[in-house]
Amino acid sequence: MSNNIIQLKSPQIKEEDIRKLKKGDIVSISGVMVTGRDVAHKYLKDVFIKNENIPDEEKPILDELKKHLDGGILYHCGPVVNKDENGNYRFSAAGPTTSIREEPYEYDVIKLLNLRGVIGKGGMGDKTLSACQKFGAVYLHAIGGAAVYTAERVKKVIGVLKLEEFGSPEAFWIIKVENFECIVTMDSHGESLHKSLLEQSEKKQKEIMTTF
Repeated sequence: MSNNIIQLKSPQIKEEDIRKLKKGDIVSISGVMVTGRDVAHKYLKDVFIKNENIPDEEKPILDELKKHLDGGILYHCGPVVNKDENGNYRFSAAGPTTSIREEPYEYDVIKLLNLRGVIGKGGMGDKTLSACQKFGAVYLHAIGGAAVYTAERVKKVIGVLKLEEFGSPEAFWIIKVENFECIVTMDSHGESLHKSLLEQSEKKQKEIMTTF
């Protein structure tokens, strides 16, 4: 594990920079990210991945997402969003969502959008890990239980997609962040801190059980 904080500027993060990261590395992200969780992932799969004929009205959504996510970061987050006195959106809470719910979709989403990173909590499975290896991406673990602190890293809401259709927690929020710190827990070399810890826990449990 590196003691240095590695700076990433999103989007247009280079694959070669992601390939240098290893599990346990701490990164600090500045730039633009997009939120998306259950409904957003299902939408991407149903409309753009499984569907051979993309409806014309949906194509601008994909173009806008690619603008911010090609070489960028998708954040598993259902934020609490308010409007200020000037009518501007502000995040008041922005904690990570449990990521494993997106496991059925994430491989295809990483491929579709050319993602360089996915942020969430709790880790993901082997299929997502294989996508990280193949396409040059990482899974980043954000701090759970610190939603207000995390929201302070969100400096501006640039835009929002599918707000009326999906509702606020499930919409694609396009945000500008500064010094958004995470830990690499799944890297592009097939290493998963979540898997390692699970294996260690299971080994320890067996050792304890044999003493009875």
